[in-house]
Amino acid sequence: MEPIDVRKNDLAVWLQGPLQSWPMGILPMPGDASSRRYFRILHDKVSYVVMDAAPELGHDVRPFIAIANALRAMGLLTPEIIAVDVARGFLLLSDFGASTYLHVLNDSNADFLYNQALDALAVLQRCCNVPEWVVPFFTRELMWQEWSWFQDWFVGRYLQLAPSSITKELHDCMQLVIECALSQPQVFMHRDYHSANLMLVKQSVGILDFQDAFIGPVTYDLVSLLRDCYISWSTEQVHAWVLSYHDRLQDTGIASVSAEVFLRWFDWMGVQRHLKALFTFSRKHIRDHMSQYLQHVPRTLQYLTQVSNAYPELTALSDFLQTQVVPAYQKVTAQCVA
Repeated sequence: MEPIDVRKNDLAVWLQGPLQSWPMGILPMPGDASSRRYFRILHDKVSYVVMDAAPELGHDVRPFIAIANALRAMGLLTPEIIAVDVARGFLLLSDFGASTYLHVLNDSNADFLYNQALDALAVLQRCCNVPEWVVPFFTRELMWQEWSWFQDWFVGRYLQLAPSSITKELHDCMQLVIECALSQPQVFMHRDYHSANLMLVKQSVGILDFQDAFIGPVTYDLVSLLRDCYISWSTEQVHAWVLSYHDRLQDTGIASVSAEVFLRWFDWMGVQRHLKALFTFSRKHIRDHMSQYLQHVPRTLQYLTQVSNAYPELTALSDFLQTQVVPAYQKVTAQCVA
């Protein structure tokens, strides 16, 4: 017998208020890499999404509410908030359907859809006021913390490499990457602006999962979108999209730098972003027993190898990846197959 899902039962009772009757079905939806849960319900021929963000697990629905309202006020498409229980972490939202960018992108529509997402990103990055919520800064300290988590979860616990594999030269390399991020214009940063959180909604782009937003580097969300850990495109195509976004920023005055500098910002921001992704995937596997995220490790390692090979200043990272990380990863995956 399955254990009783107390929160789901509480959720069903709560939904009687805004729906004015008992919900006819609460179907689980695929979630993100957090402990938030999502359900879809069909009521009076209208589909809704319910977010279950348990406060006892550290969740707070207030930033989602505040940011959703702020972005909608700017003309962006975020879920409509129909009913809220802040204390219990329940939200009733409009439903954007099932057409994520991840599911619908292909060679024939990619240019149109990415340009649509880039147009939306250019608006999102100009968000400078979120009433009733203070958007935190993506600080030097947080980036160093994510580097530490990478060493702990991916290098140590997943690859079983010794702490001595992290050399002073590697730390110095990360210092350069972090300082590069801090030198960029700091803008509103979604933090997970990628194909799984963007929806195709009536020829527009719906934006999800923005509750962990920061003020941070102008290229962070661009990396999330164009060097997505879930889907990849050719280097030539990615650079074309990056440069088209650079042109958009030139028009707004946000990033008045050369295309060469902007591409460097983009590449180096990707190093920080993808190291963070590796610790997230390995932590989900080890701590949360969610091994499906490991399928994205090879693509993420490929991004890191590609970028570190292209810049002499990142030689320490390139050497670390080629001589230690890749062999250790191959050994781990071989053991799993065996």
